[in-house]
Amino acid sequence: MSTSNQSDVPGAAPTGTDAIKTERIDEHLLLIRIDRPHRRNAFDGATALAMEAALDDFEANNNLFCAIITGSQEAFSSGQDLIAAAHGDMGTSKRRGGFGIMALPPNKPVIAAVEGHALAGGLELCLSCDLIVASRTANMGIPEAARSLVAVGGGLFRLPKRIPYHLAMELALTGKSWPATRMAELGLVNRLTEPGEALTGAIELANEILKAGPLATKASKQIVQHAYDWQDEDGWQNQMEFAGPVMQSEDMQEGLRAFAEKRDPVWKNQ
Repeated sequence: MSTSNQSDVPGAAPTGTDAIKTERIDEHLLLIRIDRPHRRNAFDGATALAMEAALDDFEANNNLFCAIITGSQEAFSSGQDLIAAAHGDMGTSKRRGGFGIMALPPNKPVIAAVEGHALAGGLELCLSCDLIVASRTANMGIPEAARSLVAVGGGLFRLPKRIPYHLAMELALTGKSWPATRMAELGLVNRLTEPGEALTGAIELANEILKAGPLATKASKQIVQHAYDWQDEDGWQNQMEFAGPVMQSEDMQEGLRAFAEKRDPVWKNQ
């Protein structure tokens, strides 16, 4: 298995030859594309390892501030490759877990751009991202129970935190899938697009994020992720682990200067 490597040239052609391909959209934005059309972008072990490697590169690169994960027009991801699973080849990595992301998502913002089906592990992959942009014709669900399987990629405990409890329970127990339009009504999907435009919509959302300070967005993501873990009395102190370094940064001073001078800030990520 080989993993794809990001280019240092903004707008460069995609690199990589296997199931996970990366492309530098611009100086600070990375596109990660799942490319297993013959398996409806389902994950086997090699694909999970390739995703983990791509995310490791993204997290380690101080010039990349945001990433987008997408699939094809037909499928974002149909989940675990069941043919591979029948031979003991599970779509997981040792460190980041399921699909190379579920147990340990990156500490920088990640957007899912969804066309087609996001089912089973495909929906759990969406839940591992921070924001979801989906086509109006996309379809989402966790159908495992209908096959006497259990969704163990985080869907059963993450989904009830994103949509109302009883509706998450209905999805979990019936195994049915719902259209992205319904998921948007419930607040799971941030933005809906016309068919074929999910990636464009995700890039637009990413560009809005990139206008903010990268240190601040990273810290803000990490604090929000603890919203269900911290009580208010703990949160005041705990948040400073993430916010403190930002408050001492050059970027914070630049943000204040840019506001006073009525100009766009120039972030250094330091």
